[in-house]
Amino acid sequence: MFTTGQLVFGILFFIAFATVIAFQYRKDLKLHKKYYKGTIWILLAFIGFIGLIAAVKFMYM
Repeated sequence: MFTTGQLVFGILFFIAFATVIAFQYRKDLKLHKKYYKGTIWILLAFIGFIGLIAAVKFMYM
């Protein structure tokens, strides 16, 4: 399926990518707290709405 070189590259790429993403998130954490305050409620409302749609679908199936 995959050669050894491809697997090594994939693993190393994933580790490097995750490290860079985590570093950038930590770097921008102050800005996120300042500009995106209260967005957790929007996320919870969206998840609740999707759950409601799924519940209605399975009730009337």
